[in-house]
Amino acid sequence: MIQFKNDFLTVFESSLYKTTTAVVETSDAIIMTDPNWLPVEIETIKRYIDQHLGNRQLYIIYTHSDFDHIIGAGAFPDAAVIASEKLADQPHKKEIMQKIKSFDERYYITRNYTPEYPSVDVAVSHDGQTLELESITLTFYLAPGHTADGIFTVIEPHGIFLSGDYLSDVEFPFIFSGYDDYVETVKKTKYIWQNHSIKIHIPGHGTATDNQHEIEKRINESDYYLTELPRDEGALEKYLSETYWHYESMKSIHADNKKMAQAAMK
Repeated sequence: MIQFKNDFLTVFESSLYKTTTAVVETSDAIIMTDPNWLPVEIETIKRYIDQHLGNRQLYIIYTHSDFDHIIGAGAFPDAAVIASEKLADQPHKKEIMQKIKSFDERYYITRNYTPEYPSVDVAVSHDGQTLELESITLTFYLAPGHTADGIFTVIEPHGIFLSGDYLSDVEFPFIFSGYDDYVETVKKTKYIWQNHSIKIHIPGHGTATDNQHEIEKRINESDYYLTELPRDEGALEKYLSETYWHYESMKSIHADNKKMAQAAMK
């Protein structure tokens, strides 16, 4: 389904985990994030791209290497790929691709393309790295913590903030690669908020929004969770259950987060 649309932006939402694919159209390019999940969903996105691309270049930003975010790689062989250097050099590529294979086998899924690990054309190595196109500027920031190889992208002058699996309105922080890194990455979102004119936020899971209060609220909620996590004695669970509709299915992740945060503080 399409969850958000204006003159230059279309955001597709998967039936699985409210995973998003953003499509940004400019005079000389189309920029897309993380095409996903199910074959019919990727086919719908591909059909949209084919109808609108014309002579423009297609870029795909892979926000990080979780298998659900790279599952559409292979469906767009002519795209120029943007991702972090760490995603390009990911040592666990085989394990990630095995997760895609296992997912498709589990649900008897057949795809009309061969899934593949992204081959990176533009590797992001540092905060503030930019890519200048004819009518827009993409500014990148490294975003470790959820995974080690995440990136943020700000697209100007539209003020689009592509945050990958951070600042979700349906998921609290999922800390898989490091508590301290995650804390620093959320601090980076505050810097981005203060130093770019952000008008639209698109998380990797959840709802795109152009409400300024909602964007700031998402930053503050992540900051609050991370601050309270190392010293939590149970109060956070009540907060999470009241804030996130699907908390029951994510309880184990909170427990793992707490262990990681407490270990980092020792």
